[in-house]
Amino acid sequence: MALGKRKLGGQGLTVSAIGLGCMGMSQSYGPADEGESIATLNRAIELGCTFLDTAEVYGPYANEELLGRALKGRRNEVTIATKFGFDLRGGKKDGGAGTDSRPETIRTAVEGSLSRLGTDHVDLIYQHRVDPEVPMEDVAGTVADLIREGKARYFGLSEAGVANIRRAHAVQPVSAVQSEYSLWERNLEADVIPVLRELGIGLVPFAPLGRGFLTGEVKRAEEYPVGDHRRTDPRYEGANYDANVEAAHAVRDLAAVRNVKPGQIALAWLLHRGDDVVPIPGTKRRKYLEENVAAADIALTAAEMQTLENALAPGTIAGNRYNDRLIVTIDR
Repeated sequence: MALGKRKLGGQGLTVSAIGLGCMGMSQSYGPADEGESIATLNRAIELGCTFLDTAEVYGPYANEELLGRALKGRRNEVTIATKFGFDLRGGKKDGGAGTDSRPETIRTAVEGSLSRLGTDHVDLIYQHRVDPEVPMEDVAGTVADLIREGKARYFGLSEAGVANIRRAHAVQPVSAVQSEYSLWERNLEADVIPVLRELGIGLVPFAPLGRGFLTGEVKRAEEYPVGDHRRTDPRYEGANYDANVEAAHAVRDLAAVRNVKPGQIALAWLLHRGDDVVPIPGTKRRKYLEENVAAADIALTAAEMQTLENALAPGTIAGNRYNDRLIVTIDR
């Protein structure tokens, strides 16, 4: 079965029902393998998984450059989402120097992204993190200008809270909000998701596999090499790790009953949360891409959905979802 399409927002953006998070091809999850990464991108297009997610900070810059090389001659077959908003002066990655969404910086960032991606427009441009020093109205207004100029087509926010979502949407309609959301991380349910549905904004969950825990294939923090983000992830550490492996058992149990992969159950749950939800599981290997795309064919019953939600209710998971340096960048 071909992967279907879903609409994000009310402005006309249509994307594949499952996207591909590309960050891990360039950082955070072990050594890069450009050959396999490009093969994975080509296979994604073959499977109809054409919503590709990147950012200038990934590398930094290296991930956009990779996509630019991989997509030569295939640009019109994909929907590219990228992001601005971290301060990359000095070449620091992972937002190590804080945020910077001044209008002039946004313009510079977008021009750089277009050059690296080898395109004249970005389909979806996100503010990667809210900048507390720059009014959201200025950010949205700058993006609106870029859309009018044809350099971007749709506007998104990443990890934004309710107040800033409303402020942005009032200036330039927001098509999508990207945030961590999964059976593993339910923090959006109380306030953000209701506002997205009130305003007609799509949700793009990243880390939809619980940063690996929902696949059943994880190790303790200290077993990952230096430079792998899981080595400093609080949920992989000590007693948190033990509790979290146990918490994920309901996903593994249902997967065994259905004879599918645990990660496929996690993605199927997200897809059943609404037609305005488009998860972007990240991988740099064709094998895992194919498993992820196949999740679109799994139908869960209402009883199965409820069992999963009860087992992984909000507050079940031990530890913060980011370390102390990164958690402060979240607008909630």
